[in-house]
Amino acid sequence: MLNISIIIPTLNEAAYLSHTLNNLSVLTPPAKEILVVDSYSEDETVSIALSFGVSVIYSPQRGRSIQMNLGAQKATGEILCFLHADTIVPDDLISIISKTLANQNIVCGGFISIMCNSKTTRWSIALHNYLKTFYAPLIFRPHLFFKGLRILFGDQVIFCRRTDFWKVDGFDINQPIMEDADLCLKLVKHGRISLVNRFVYTSDRRVAKWGIFKANLIYLFIGFLWGFGVSPTFLKRFYQDIR
Repeated sequence: MLNISIIIPTLNEAAYLSHTLNNLSVLTPPAKEILVVDSYSEDETVSIALSFGVSVIYSPQRGRSIQMNLGAQKATGEILCFLHADTIVPDDLISIISKTLANQNIVCGGFISIMCNSKTTRWSIALHNYLKTFYAPLIFRPHLFFKGLRILFGDQVIFCRRTDFWKVDGFDINQPIMEDADLCLKLVKHGRISLVNRFVYTSDRRVAKWGIFKANLIYLFIGFLWGFGVSPTFLKRFYQDIR
């Protein structure tokens, strides 16, 4: 079983973090460590993290790429697993990741993401998330698709070997959005990217705020423009933070 560090970037995530950390506390087997990388939240995020006994790292700069890279620098596990603060994973997460990366041809992996709340499951969004893992690289990078490229996003709980992560210099800190997809493009040079046939469950707060039609439209709009090379800095204006 591999040593796995779970890295959670946070900013004002008190509404969700307790549920996520409670979920991680019952992983069997457990993770080697859980690192919450906080960018000076103004709510109870840090006190919640400390109450669970996890390590808290303070990031002077905000931004998922910056915070996740900082977490990766501090991590001591062989494997890095990047988790959203509002995402619930299977109890056997560590075993799944270990078995997936036991195949040396696989450089990176992620899960099938289901967006939901306590009453509703967003099946149309979940289906689109699943399909874009395949159609995005097939349309925009077909030569890489047949070499094993799959485009994964943060809510799919991306994991990879620490050595491979740093071979490609980690996340691009200049990308305020689509940093996950960019990481996949870099990692595929070192092996295949795998979509594990298991579910993870992520809050639908963004879809609840936007509505299903608008959410799907924005996801498609951003995805296609990124595929055609539009700057992530420009695209960020269409994908505002939801708290």
